[in-house]
Amino acid sequence: MTSPSQAATAGADTPGPDDAGLRSTRVAKEGELAGRSPGQLMWLRFKRDRTGVISACIVLAFFLVAALAPVISKLYGKDPYTRYGELDPTLLNDNSYPVKPNGGIDSEFWFGLEPGLGRDVFTQLIYGIRTSLSLALVVTLLSVITAIVIGVAGGYFGGRVDYFLGRFTDLMMSFPNQLFFVAFTPVVGALLVPTEDEMPTWLRACVIIYVMWLLGWMTLARLLRGQTLSLREREFIEAAKVAGTPPGRIVRKELLPNLVTPILVQSTYMLPNNVTAIAGLSFLGVGLLEPTPDWGRMFAKGAEVYQSDITYMFFPGGAMVIFILAFNLLGDSVRDAFDPKSGR
Repeated sequence: MTSPSQAATAGADTPGPDDAGLRSTRVAKEGELAGRSPGQLMWLRFKRDRTGVISACIVLAFFLVAALAPVISKLYGKDPYTRYGELDPTLLNDNSYPVKPNGGIDSEFWFGLEPGLGRDVFTQLIYGIRTSLSLALVVTLLSVITAIVIGVAGGYFGGRVDYFLGRFTDLMMSFPNQLFFVAFTPVVGALLVPTEDEMPTWLRACVIIYVMWLLGWMTLARLLRGQTLSLREREFIEAAKVAGTPPGRIVRKELLPNLVTPILVQSTYMLPNNVTAIAGLSFLGVGLLEPTPDWGRMFAKGAEVYQSDITYMFFPGGAMVIFILAFNLLGDSVRDAFDPKSGR
């Protein structure tokens, strides 16, 4: 005969219909997740992160504005080069500041007019986004490719290859980046262009890309070297070597797919840093110069007129802050989405 306490214990241990339903639902979800690829799991985690999704939309909007800047300018009816303040003397006062309040913002000039020359601020801003993003994207791609080649080669082959590549990386990291940017860019221009001629814009852009790429790959290369050193001791790499797989195929098929996470995450941090560096060079006068629209040049102009027209500084400053913040949050979200231990 069963006592009441034994009956209660037996009833507690026996799964009820609700427990069975929850268990079956959990097993179904685990089976569904087990059947998905790592990329699909990453995408599911990323979609659940509202901050990441919003940041990705903002970043995508910046890229769309940069790509469609000529179309937007044509629909808007203005361009970043025409000096509207000189064409219409009623737009600027005797001190060359916009006559209308808030920097001349109205239905005709959405973001106002540039003090001094009277150019349209809205078109300068969208073309400045186009210029900065284009240069930063090229620099980032070149830096990532260089870091992959040097970091993975050093980590996988080891020995003398790793020693010489490591010492070369240390040597490049010893250069002070910002100081080298400021000093080296005019030197390259002086070597390539006669002193009586002005450096063309395309050459100045190429010099900026070259200098920033030369000093922009080392951090990612050292990170990939460390990851590769860890991966080359794993069983699947050893099995590929025993099977006689060529080193190039091992790197392409085995190592690189497992290095996607650090490459993507670091790239999302490198791009906004390069945008900031390019703007800083233009601000210091060694980057892109007049009349090329550029964020850094707009900052330099805003620093000259902020006491009389603070509105002009507001738009490039706000755009820069939003872009950098969105890209950094996107990098955090991508990192969390790739991390299986993430709680998001």
